[in-house]
Amino acid sequence: MARIPHQSFTCAVGCSVEATLDLIGGKWKGVILYRLLTEQVLRFNELRRLLPNITQRMLTNQLRELESDGLVTRKVYPEVPPKVEYRMTAYGETLSPVILALKAWGDAHVHSKVEAGEATADIL
Repeated sequence: MARIPHQSFTCAVGCSVEATLDLIGGKWKGVILYRLLTEQVLRFNELRRLLPNITQRMLTNQLRELESDGLVTRKVYPEVPPKVEYRMTAYGETLSPVILALKAWGDAHVHSKVEAGEATADIL
């Protein structure tokens, strides 16, 4: 059964977490924001190269959602072929500590998984 999203986030203590995850949740938004945070400005195809497993349609949709939420800005240059650049907004940059904390936790988690796998392989 599909969940009905909240219209406002004043319902309970955990709703601020839900509101944050609503903005950055999903498979690709966090990765896109991390790349924009570390690279500053990226063109569409640069993002595609950095994220080889994302489809063009999914990248477009995720960028549109991030833009409509005010986390990313899109600048189109009147050139042929079209040049489009993406960067984090000042509002989006307020997520920097959250994104960097997710990266640090992920690095530690991946590292511990590798060590656990090596320990299991040693036992076998």
